Amino acid sequence: MIKRILKISLLVILLGIFAWTIYFLYAKSEQPPVVYQTVSPFDTIIVKKTVATGSVIPRKEVNMKSQVSGIIEKLFVIAGQEIKQGDVLAKIKIIPNMINLANAESRVNQAEINFDNAKQEYERNDILFKQSVISKADFLPYELKLKSTKEEVTAAEDNLQLIKEGVTKSAGTATNTLIRSTISGMVLDVPIKEGSNVIESNTFNEGTTIASVANMGEMIFEGKVDESEVGKIKEGMDLVLTIGAIDKESFAAKLEYIAPKGVTENGAIQFLIRAALSKNKGTMLRAGYSANADIILDKKEKAFAIPESVLKFEKEKTFVEVETGKDKYEKRFIKTGLSDGINIEVVDGLKKTDKIKVPQMESMQEPQG
Repeated sequence: MIKRILKISLLVILLGIFAWTIYFLYAKSEQPPVVYQTVSPFDTIIVKKTVATGSVIPRKEVNMKSQVSGIIEKLFVIAGQEIKQGDVLAKIKIIPNMINLANAESRVNQAEINFDNAKQEYERNDILFKQSVISKADFLPYELKLKSTKEEVTAAEDNLQLIKEGVTKSAGTATNTLIRSTISGMVLDVPIKEGSNVIESNTFNEGTTIASVANMGEMIFEGKVDESEVGKIKEGMDLVLTIGAIDKESFAAKLEYIAPKGVTENGAIQFLIRAALSKNKGTMLRAGYSANADIILDKKEKAFAIPESVLKFEKEKTFVEVETGKDKYEKRFIKTGLSDGINIEVVDGLKKTDKIKVPQMESMQEPQG
């Protein structure tokens, strides 16, 4: 009897263990219910924009160059100095070209010889004229020749002095050995030092830059836009500049130029653009700052919007899944408007109280409302 009870008890235990194992395996294999996050439409500012990279530069920057070749005898300015139009930047000591100098000296000698001969002929014929041996008409050519040769001597001497010193007696205080600024502004760079050689600017040579001067009160943004974006922009659009060297501050600008022809850079066609910066009081903008420009293509101050990542597409239509009950959703086709790549405007199809299913496989940003 006891053996029979033990056998029955053992059988019951084994059946219990088997049943528990079956239940455990079933419960483990069963998928937990999916709980979806939802988001509601919200009001926000939507700005559609494209980005251009470039730098901030002065609108007017001039490289001051020498009109004579020689050596920098004295510099009167340093970078960062404010100057006015006509201020002296540097003084040049002329080192004359030996061939030009020899030709100029030869010209002076020849002019003096011609003058001496003309003077002798004039004096000889002047005596004859006073004695009424020759007429006034016969004497006049000798008088004219004397004046002409005297002018030749003066011109030759001026030319020699110009080659040797860069200034003539007849020029008075005017000289091209003093380099003066042609504009008022700030000296951005002085790329030479005292004692440096300089080459004159002429048709065949750009010449040596003595200093770069710019009007820092009028700055512009100059950058490049890709060919895929250039068709979306036009003159007069607003820009917002962010400058890497200046934290937590942006600068307003207005687009004023789009190049009619693109250039190839790194395998892509780029178009040059320029924009005039609005003045920011108290902020020093330095020439050459790198900057990014957000070009505002369109803007809506109060847009009824949803995150763009909740959108789904069916052929050419756009829809979202709207909650109708607990874990129940319906497909709702909607009409969309302006997008900034994060949020998108909803023109028709949703109410502010609607709850939209958030796809689990996509990362969601907090709505910018």
